[in-house]
Amino acid sequence: MSEENKQPHPLSQRFRGFLPVVVDVETAGFNPERDALLEIAAVLLTMDEDGWLRRGETHVQQIDPFEGANLEQSALDFTGIDPWNPEREAVPEREGLSEIFSPIRKAVKAFDCKRAVLVGHNATFDHNFVFAAALRADIKRNPFHPFSTFDTATLAGLAYGHTVLAQACKLAGIPFSNKEAHSAAYDAEKTADLFCGIVNRWKELGGFPPPLIEPEETPAS
Repeated sequence: MSEENKQPHPLSQRFRGFLPVVVDVETAGFNPERDALLEIAAVLLTMDEDGWLRRGETHVQQIDPFEGANLEQSALDFTGIDPWNPEREAVPEREGLSEIFSPIRKAVKAFDCKRAVLVGHNATFDHNFVFAAALRADIKRNPFHPFSTFDTATLAGLAYGHTVLAQACKLAGIPFSNKEAHSAAYDAEKTADLFCGIVNRWKELGGFPPPLIEPEETPAS
């Protein structure tokens, strides 16, 4: 099939030309301008010819605290991350984000999408840290939409009546281990499974594609 006759990937037709990419970050606090980004995971999604959304590859990077970063001990205790442990094989923000962004940009192109949109559980938190780090690192080619996100906490509240990731996963029939939680890769993969499950369930119930509504006829005068 020639490029001119090539059909667009079904994923490009589902979210207004956006490619959803699930992201989770582990940090040394809640302030993206001040507190260190320590770990980031991005889970790519794919879609089959019938429109069912699936989890794809996971990309993870350990990040060195930026110069002058604040490290809240309570946050480090919560995540269990030792920022100075050499076994983390952490890299500077610019290198780490570049490694995360590269496969996302390739996926955007492969799936005929316009750009990526960040999916996260309480997505604003992850979005703010990713964009603050990209700005510090002077990364020009950030693949994510600058303000739009898909928030699985909101979606899970609608679909399952619960906004906590662990509880929403259990209600959705997705196994969840509290011992493995609070690693960026694990949380991102569970968030991806939750997001795919909600999107697919909506399709299964007949919610997508939406029914075609015929415009009302204007009465003859």
